[in-house]
Amino acid sequence: MGGRVVITRSFARIHETNLKKQGVLALTFADPADYDEIREDDRISIRGLMDFAPEKHLAMVITHADGTTHTAKLNHSYSPIQIEWFKAGSALNVIAQSE
Repeated sequence: MGGRVVITRSFARIHETNLKKQGVLALTFADPADYDEIREDDRISIRGLMDFAPEKHLAMVITHADGTTHTAKLNHSYSPIQIEWFKAGSALNVIAQSE
């Protein structure tokens, strides 16, 4: 995929779990209408990763080519161990570090 984050309206549970194990940030829109704010030439920044915690929202700042911005709230379903996976780059990296 080439990305480190996948943002969508919803996930199949197994797909979301597989992304988490691979260290990819799996996020959903708190407001599905925000999906329509994204344009082909936008730049997207994820905010709140320094305080990434269970049940705490992250934010996405969309910067359009004309310089205007739109901020959207993002949901996640990460547990503390899954957050460790993300910070380490994958579940396998966590296992390797513990050996």
